[in-house]
Amino acid sequence: MQTILETPRLLLRELVPDDAEAIARIICDRQTMRYYPAPFTRADADEWVARNQRRYQANGHGLWAVVLKASAEVIGDCGVVLQQVEQQELPEVGYHFRRDMWGQGLATEAARACFDWGFHHLPTEFLISLIRPENAPSRGVAERNGLTVWKRVMRQGFVHDVFRIDREAWEHRRAKPSS
Repeated sequence: MQTILETPRLLLRELVPDDAEAIARIICDRQTMRYYPAPFTRADADEWVARNQRRYQANGHGLWAVVLKASAEVIGDCGVVLQQVEQQELPEVGYHFRRDMWGQGLATEAARACFDWGFHHLPTEFLISLIRPENAPSRGVAERNGLTVWKRVMRQGFVHDVFRIDREAWEHRRAKPSS
């Protein structure tokens, strides 16, 4: 399994069928997925992996397995997926992490690498993240990575904020020296 991205604590690689059990620990957790329209089942985890494998073939990207370097375990997924937003197909950086991994900055770290990847590999002037307004943890990840609310839309019967960052703002952000 080839590494697509590497951060100080994480490796991101394509999902494989053997990852379905680790993905199920995330998407079948009602609390973790409480901002989704319905809970997922173990069978949904197999389809989640298969759907992302189809995305890799069709688009060259999708949600990737997030592997914790320290333990080599799959603790989440993060990547770039194409989402329908008001009749437009937009590139979104999405992320899902096992609940016991929350609060350590891992989602921010993985998402930052995916924003970087998106701006270096895709012919897009901006990237988005779709987040329900009440989802404070995901909003925090987006905001720490420099995204701001662009607009509010209805998706699957729920209000979502479309967070966005433009290529120029991302490059400017990356060029600033750390304090």
